Amino acid sequence: MTTLVTGAAGFIGFHVAKRLLESGEAVVGIDNLNDYYDPSLKLARLAELAPSSSFRFVHGDICDAPLLAKTMTDYRPDVVINLAAQAGVRYSLENPGAYADSNLVGFLNILEACRHARVSHLVHASSSSVYGANTATPFSVEQRVDHPVSLYAATKKASELMAHSYAHLFRLPITAIRFFTVYGPFGRPDMAYFKFTRAIIEGHPIELYNNGDMLRDFTYIDDVVEGVVRVAARPATPDANWSGDSPNPATSSAPYRVYNIGHSDPVPLLEFVEVLERQLGIRAKRKYLPMQPGDVLATYADVSDLERDVGYRPETSITVGLERFVDWYRDYYGVRQPAAMA
Repeated sequence: MTTLVTGAAGFIGFHVAKRLLESGEAVVGIDNLNDYYDPSLKLARLAELAPSSSFRFVHGDICDAPLLAKTMTDYRPDVVINLAAQAGVRYSLENPGAYADSNLVGFLNILEACRHARVSHLVHASSSSVYGANTATPFSVEQRVDHPVSLYAATKKASELMAHSYAHLFRLPITAIRFFTVYGPFGRPDMAYFKFTRAIIEGHPIELYNNGDMLRDFTYIDDVVEGVVRVAARPATPDANWSGDSPNPATSSAPYRVYNIGHSDPVPLLEFVEVLERQLGIRAKRKYLPMQPGDVLATYADVSDLERDVGYRPETSITVGLERFVDWYRDYYGVRQPAAMA
C-alpha cells in the first residue's frame, strides 16, 4: 500500500512517515520546506527517511494544485494523511494570510486531489485549538466547537467543515484528528517545551504566560503516531444512528469521523517545567507574563471514542517523554550533560 504524507518534513509528518516505512509501506512525502522555523531541522528529518527505498519525496506546496494532481497521478496513493499546515497560535496574529493560504486553500486542493484520485481514506490533522472558548472538560468530540479564539483555530474548524462537505457530496471517507500539545524528539522549535529547553540550557529566562497558571494535555509523539496509524487503517464510515434532529458533531450520515488524540491527563505548566528542570539538571530562570491573545487556560482530551474504535489511548508519561526529548536534544545539538541539580 502507498500512503501520501503531506508535511512529511514536519514534526508529526516525519514521525508518521518513519513509522509507515518501518511497517513495510511505501510512502510519498510532500513538503515545501518553508522557513517558519529553521529548515535545517526539516532537512535532518528527511535525511532520516531518505535511506529507505520505499520513500519518495516531492518538494512542493499543497497550495500548488497542479503539483498535487501530478503527485496523485504519478504515485496513486491509497491513503492520504494530511499533516501539512501553517501551525502556531501566536504567529497567526501576525501573519494571517499564511493560514488562509495553507489551511484553507491548500486543504481545498488536498480535498480536490483526493476526490479525483478516489483515495480510500483521507486523514486530516485538526487541532485541540478548535475547542476555543469551551471550558467544560475533558473536551469531547461530541461538543460543539463554535467559538474559536485564534485565527489558527478558526482555520482548523473551517477545514473540518470543508472535509465534511466533501465526505457528504462525494462519499470520500475522511477522518479529522484533533491533536493535543504534541512533544518529543525532532519537535518544533516554536513549541514551549523546545523553547524552554533551549533557554534553560543557554541560561535565559523562560516565559510563562498567565504567570504559569495553565493546564496542558501534553501528548508524546509516539502516542500520536500510533493513534494516527490506527485511524488511517480504519476508513471512516457513515454512522447508521446519526440523526439530523440531534446531530452528533463527531460522526455523520456521510463517511466522516472526528477523534481527539491526547494523553487525557492534563499537567500544570509549572509541574511540566519542574520535570524538564530535573531532566536537564538545571534550574530555570522564570519570567512570569500575562495571558496572551489566542491562548486558553486548559486543554484536556476525552479519548473514549478513539479507544472504543481503534483500541488505543496514549499512555507515555511526561517524565518518560521529556527524558527522551532531552536525550535527543543533547545528542542533536551536541550539548553536554551538566552535574546533577542540587
